[in-house]
Amino acid sequence: MTIGKSSDRENAPSSVEPTDDAAQAADAPSIGRVLSAARIDAGLTVDQVSTATRIRVPIVHAVEEDDFGRCGGDFYARGHIRLIARAVGVDGDELVARYDAAHGGPPAAKRPAGQLIDSGPIKVPSRGRPNWAAAMVAAIVAVVALIGFNLVSGKDGHGTTGSASAPLPSGSGTGSVAPVETPTVQPPAPAPSAAAIAAVPADKVTVKLVAEGTSWVSAMDGSGKSLFQNNISDGQDQTFTDPKQIKLVLGNGGAVHAYVNGKDLGLLGKDGQVVHVTYTPGDPQAG
Repeated sequence: MTIGKSSDRENAPSSVEPTDDAAQAADAPSIGRVLSAARIDAGLTVDQVSTATRIRVPIVHAVEEDDFGRCGGDFYARGHIRLIARAVGVDGDELVARYDAAHGGPPAAKRPAGQLIDSGPIKVPSRGRPNWAAAMVAAIVAVVALIGFNLVSGKDGHGTTGSASAPLPSGSGTGSVAPVETPTVQPPAPAPSAAAIAAVPADKVTVKLVAEGTSWVSAMDGSGKSLFQNNISDGQDQTFTDPKQIKLVLGNGGAVHAYVNGKDLGLLGKDGQVVHVTYTPGDPQAG
């Protein structure tokens, strides 16, 4: 009597239907697509994001394309994701958590015992390049020493003129020595008074920005023309005027002090906050 063999399909594992959470995760946009869409919604270019975050343009492009291999390791990839997310106005912690979930968990779960930080590329300073800073300091010291020597010796371009170095005639008694004149240092120009700031045309909008740190600034007039796109650093200022409106985008609102139509509005945001504001003539109100 022949005994039939059971079909291989009876022993094959049954397929597992994916759960709803897994299906939603698979359909969710990637980290790079989230950052790219948020940047476009904020009206920023890749160059502007690079300037605000100090991340090179090719790396910003790579992150938006989900190519994290150019970041130099997981430690730097997390930092780049957080900086770009803050610049375009999205939650960086959530995106970093998604990155960790896709790359084997958070840093503490992947580091071997005793390792405290992620290893990254070490930049070795090149040797043999001239030290221009030291040369400049030496040149300044030499110039100051030469000026001091000329002041003390009383010399000018035509030879010795000071009475201190000239011999006294015999029998003339004790002579007086001319004092050495010290150069007077001019005090710095006073800061513009509140009255000067307030003296602005009533029929126009005037915005003056004073940096109290470093921030990227973009300014456009009422016709959409770009007036300024660059960084301003501590102590620098920019003033913009237009008959209709001034539209501003700030990469770091906590580092920019604003005077609008003669009124002091203080800092325009918190440290690291991306700020979008629009001002028109009259009482300054952010649009």
